[in-house]
Amino acid sequence: MSQFDLTNMVAIITGSSRGIGKASAFELAEHGAKVVISSRKQEACDAVAAEINARYGEGSSIAVAANISDKAGLQHLVDATRAAFGQIDVLVCNAASNPYYGPQDGIADEQFRKILDNNIVSNHWLIAMVAPEMRARKSGSIIIISSIGGLRGSTLIGAYCISKAADMQLARNLAHEFGPDNVRVNCIAPGLIKTDFARALWEDPERIEAANKTVPLRRIGEPEEIAGAVVFLAAPASSFMTGQTIVLDGGVTI
Repeated sequence: MSQFDLTNMVAIITGSSRGIGKASAFELAEHGAKVVISSRKQEACDAVAAEINARYGEGSSIAVAANISDKAGLQHLVDATRAAFGQIDVLVCNAASNPYYGPQDGIADEQFRKILDNNIVSNHWLIAMVAPEMRARKSGSIIIISSIGGLRGSTLIGAYCISKAADMQLARNLAHEFGPDNVRVNCIAPGLIKTDFARALWEDPERIEAANKTVPLRRIGEPEEIAGAVVFLAAPASSFMTGQTIVLDGGVTI
């Protein structure tokens, strides 16, 4: 298991009170990491951190609420992590938003800006806050949860897809910049996953049946199936991988 040993590593996971973020936090803790749970509401973060501490031992996790649209709040998240654990080895940029569904010509300026700010700019902010210490230490892994939407066009969630494609380019750019200092930056592009984001689809038997027919594996993904890739990208197993996007979509994009 040495390839996947995260003992003494510290990981921040945004949007980790539920869904992919929560599953990733549990898997990282399972492999030995100290994990920082963060989402908008402190109470929800506290509940997940308590679950992790109960399972893996007190001190395995802390909870620090932060809104990804608030730069000062993100800095507090980073500062609180350093105060509790001393350093940051892994950053998982998972939190994102999509306030608009429909054709591109119908999106309001404030909706478009919110998508770009929350899904791209906030990642840029957080990475800029943690990268200097990683580069100085010559070690670190930054993981951005993108989407297969960044690989395909859409008439329904076009702005979201634009933001997710930009995340992939952000990873490629920063992989070039940080690579000489042994800091890796990669993306994960999930397909449809059973999270609150897709609840309207998977709770409707007819819609999910129709959707599954387009998937080679004939089913929706589970958050834990994305979490395994997060562990891989955080661990020594992926030490020669940077600037890449791992697609986990049941085969949809093939």
